[in-house]
Amino acid sequence: MKSFCITDVGQRRVMNQDFVYASNKPVGSLPNLFVVADGMGGHKAGDFASRYTVEVLLDSINKNPESNPIKVIRTGIETANTEVLAKANADENFAGMGTTIVVATVIGHYLYVANVGDSRLYLIRNRIQQITKDHSLVEEMVRIGEINREQARNHPDKNIITRAIGARPRVMIDFFDMKLLAGDRLLLCSDGLSNMLEDQEIEHIVKKGRDLPKIARELVARANQNGGKDNIAVVLVEPLTGEVEEC
Repeated sequence: MKSFCITDVGQRRVMNQDFVYASNKPVGSLPNLFVVADGMGGHKAGDFASRYTVEVLLDSINKNPESNPIKVIRTGIETANTEVLAKANADENFAGMGTTIVVATVIGHYLYVANVGDSRLYLIRNRIQQITKDHSLVEEMVRIGEINREQARNHPDKNIITRAIGARPRVMIDFFDMKLLAGDRLLLCSDGLSNMLEDQEIEHIVKKGRDLPKIARELVARANQNGGKDNIAVVLVEPLTGEVEEC
C-alpha cells in the first residue's frame, strides 16, 4: 500500500481549517486509516473542530476492541460528534463549530468508507467514480430534480451542508463498501478541491501520474490556479501495491 496526504490554505483564506490523516500501519483493529476533515466555524473554531474530531476518532479506534470496521468507525465518529458538540456548548469561542469528515480503511481487497458532509472519496479505475454522496442543500436539490448537475456546480448555495460533526446530538453517517481491483487509486478530498476542478480534470491528473506526492501537489496547484477559493485537502491511496510509503 502507498499513500500521500497534503493540505493547502488556498488563495482566499487566511487559516487552514482542513485536516488530513493517513496511516498505512494499523490503527487499533483497522490495518490502515485515511481521513479528511473540513472544519467550519468562527475564528480558530473550524481549525479546532477538524483537528479535534480526528484526534477523538483516532483515540476511539485505538481503544475499541471490536473487529468489525463499520462498527469501529461508527463508534469513532459518534464519539467525535459528542465531544465536538460538548466543546462548542462549553466555550462560546467554539459555538457553532463543526466539521465534515470522510473516513476510509482497506481490509484485504475491500474498501470501507464513512462520510458526513460534503468531503468526498473518489475511486479512480477505468474512470473516476464518486463513492460518497454529498450531504448538502444543492445535492438534495439535484436528487429531487429541482436543478441539474451543471446548475449545481455554480449554485450560490453550494457550500450549505445538511450534515456535519457537531451539528446535532445524533449524527447521521453514510457507509459504503466495495471490492477493489489491482491498479485502483483512491482520492479523499475536501470541497476546496472538488469545487475547483471538474471530476474529469481530477481523473486526468490522477491517471497520468505515477508518483503520488507529485499527483497530490498537481491537484492542489490546479485548484489554486482555478481560484483556490477554499482550503484544499488531498489524500491519495494506492491500496493494492506491495510498496509502503509513509504519509
